[in-house]
Amino acid sequence: MELPIYTKQQLALRNGQDKPQIWVAFKGVIYDVSESRLWRNGKHYEHWAGQDLTEELSDAPHTDAVFEKFNPVGRLDV
Repeated sequence: MELPIYTKQQLALRNGQDKPQIWVAFKGVIYDVSESRLWRNGKHYEHWAGQDLTEELSDAPHTDAVFEKFNPVGRLDV
């Protein structure tokens, strides 16, 4: 299945505030983290939803394997 392409502006709206979806991007893939209690209200520690977190995750205490439990919903247009 081919994932739809979203712009950074479209991703920014899925921040849990402007639209009900809570999405984050990592390494070009957009994930729906709406069901995660850790992302309630679109914030997870110092990270905000609706953004590309690729750079920020180098400082995270977990690996990128954390995204395996979330559904990819699209690809980020770069």
